[in-house]
Amino acid sequence: MTTPSLRAIETAKSEALNTEAAEHEGVPVSVKIRERIKAAQKRFHANDNIADFIEPGELDKLLDEVQSKMSAVLSSLVIDTESDHNTQDTARRVAKMYLNEIFRGRYHAAPSVTEFPNAERLNELMIVGPVTVRSACSHHLCPIIGRVWIGVMPNEHSNLIGLSKYARLIDWIMSRPQIQEEAVTQVADVLQSHMNPDGLAVVMEADHFCMHWRGVKDMDSKMINSVMRGSFLKDPNLRREFLSLVNHKKG
Repeated sequence: MTTPSLRAIETAKSEALNTEAAEHEGVPVSVKIRERIKAAQKRFHANDNIADFIEPGELDKLLDEVQSKMSAVLSSLVIDTESDHNTQDTARRVAKMYLNEIFRGRYHAAPSVTEFPNAERLNELMIVGPVTVRSACSHHLCPIIGRVWIGVMPNEHSNLIGLSKYARLIDWIMSRPQIQEEAVTQVADVLQSHMNPDGLAVVMEADHFCMHWRGVKDMDSKMINSVMRGSFLKDPNLRREFLSLVNHKKG
């Protein structure tokens, strides 16, 4: 029995790897990204950020894939995108809108935030808001439009961030399919991680177009929810002061 030479073994290995690579090349980019996430045993729910699992150049391929799938949706809705000039480019526009705008917070890393030491040892209540928020309900992908107020009780070891950075971080969280109850917690988590204050409060008030456009078609209902942490949770007087000032700003 002839024993394969070392060169033959290496050639066979190389051919196998090339074959595997060629086969993988035909796999949709969404499947490749999903495989990486699963291999890392991470979550990829609608309101999760998956930027760490997307390789350079893959967002453009993902855009092409979403465009193709959106074209199929329009076809299944019996819309003649070939002769209807209004919808000829709709699939591409929708794909770009999802990946680059309204769901951008899923596919792009967090914005850079410069943190400043609390040099003056500020320890009084700070309120930021209202910050306008725009998102999409993860149940029906209908718009969520609202406002957020942030209360911060810093300590001498806290970091401070610029006013515009609150808006950028909140937009990064909200630019994903969300439900408001989870979104307000995610906002609190990201601000807590950057600032580490003694207390943090987040109040969100929003209109949900899944109620305005469909179902009961109620145009007046809003959802208001909050997260209180640290001194805002422990001190009812501080919590009352914050909520009173927020209500005053609403009025």
